[in-house]
Order: sequence, then C-alpha cells, then structure tokens
Amino acid sequence: MTTSSPGRLDAFAALDWLLLIGAALMWGASFLLIDLGLGSLHPAAVAWLRLLFGAATLACVPAARAAVPRREWPSIVLLGGVWMAGPLLLFPVAQQWVASSLAGMINGAAPLFTVAIGAAWYRVAPRGWQLAGLLTGFAGIVAIFLPTVEAAEATALGAGLILLATLMYGVAYNLAEPLQRRNGALPVVWRALLVALAMVTPFGIPGLGSSAFAWQSVAAMVALGVFSTGLAFAAFATLVGRVGAARASVTVYVIPVVAIVLGVAFRGESVGALALSGTALVLIGAWLTSRRQG
Repeated sequence: MTTSSPGRLDAFAALDWLLLIGAALMWGASFLLIDLGLGSLHPAAVAWLRLLFGAATLACVPAARAAVPRREWPSIVLLGGVWMAGPLLLFPVAQQWVASSLAGMINGAAPLFTVAIGAAWYRVAPRGWQLAGLLTGFAGIVAIFLPTVEAAEATALGAGLILLATLMYGVAYNLAEPLQRRNGALPVVWRALLVALAMVTPFGIPGLGSSAFAWQSVAAMVALGVFSTGLAFAAFATLVGRVGAARASVTVYVIPVVAIVLGVAFRGESVGALALSGTALVLIGAWLTSRRQG
C-alpha cells in the first residue's frame, strides 16, 4: 500500500465545485425518481433499469470505451460490486424495514467510513480543515434527519443492511481513486456499471416480471439511469481523482440538501428549523473540506 497522501491538497478549483455540485444534484434527485419508479416497478427492476440506462449512456461516449489494461479488471469488478451492485440492491431491500429518513442518516456516515478506510489504506489520517469539515458535515446530517428518525421504526436487520451498503461506499471511494488516476474516470465507471449490471441481472429480470408498465415510471428510470447513474458516477469518479476520496466524499453530505429542496418544490413538504440548521452545517462542512489542506 502506498504511504503517500492521495489527492490534491490545495483549495477546490471551480471545476471541482462543478463536479461536486453536479453529482450531488443528480444523486439528490434520485430519491424522487426512485419513488416515481416504485409506483409500478419492483425494487430489483428499479436497480437493474438504472444500471442499464446508465451503462448505455456512457457507451455513447467514445472516451468511455477507451482500452483498459487487463490487470485492472479485478479491481474494476470489485468496484462494480461494492459501489453499484451491492448498495443499489441493499437499499431497497433494507427500506422494507427502515424508514427512508433513518436510511439517509446512516448513509451520511459514508465520508467517515471513507476517511477511516483511507487512513488505513494510505497510512494518512485526516487532520485540520478536512477533519473539521467531515465532522461538521456529519453533525449537519444528524440535525437534518433527527426529527424524523425519532419517530421511525426500524429493525436491526434493516439498519445493518444500510450500514453494510455505507461501508461498501467507503471501500469504493478509496478504490476508485487510484483506478481513475491510472485509467480515467469514464472507462473505469463504464466497465464498473457493466459489471454491476451483470451482477444485478439475476434479480432484475425476475423483478421486471413482477412489475407493471407505466410511462411515468419508465421516464423516471431513464432519467435515473442517464443522470443519477451514468453521469453522476462519472462526475464523482473524476472528482475523486482530482481531490482524493476523503475530500470528494463530502458530496454525500450535500445530497440531503438537494433532496430537501426538491421535496419542498415538487411535493410541498415543510422544513423545520433544525433541518435548516443542519443544512447550514452541511454547507459549512463542505466549504471547510474544500479549503487548502495544510
């Protein structure tokens, strides 16, 4: 394992912010799109269709089809499993017993898992602004979801599955970084999507058989696949290669902010004072993490 500190240490450039915000917007919108899809589709079919449309989107980009050395395939297969196939199946299964609010808060621990795994992987512990930003952002996540979590019912199995998916993200973010640096984001993400699609197919095809057809759900799956899967994963992988896995992972903190805005705009949901305070903490945490690391 390398002992060097991964990623750039200087402040985020304009492109870094664009990649972070773009990925957060697309992933934040995925909650709304998944809800629309579940109106007529089986959860496994939702996972399979988003992977199908995501892989098809990147297949249209010539750069994604660039050659990758054969020696990289074992790592790409692992990445497809822990970043895409595993979590995309675990979340809908777990949410049979866990409220989405609680699932969202547990998922907010992904940056902390990323830092812990990265510290062991690269032998470099977080410090300074990075550590302050991560802790501030996680405090914001807790504040956003705490009011609904207090009333949520959950089982140990459901919470455990969400925690496992979040741990997978921590592994995936650190794994994606060196792969992206050596081969580029698009070739790595496209192949990982193809691997994940193959892994989910045994569940997705039967899921399609248990689903009903509805134009709204199909349109939601196209948007979920094109934007919230293909383009979002590519944007995030590019960001990881530029600034490192730990700093890029604060994107996860911004996702609930996007979900809140969309909920207010399209569903007429109300937002409490504690959630607004949490949103402010999330944004402050992202800014602290983006600063030059001393």
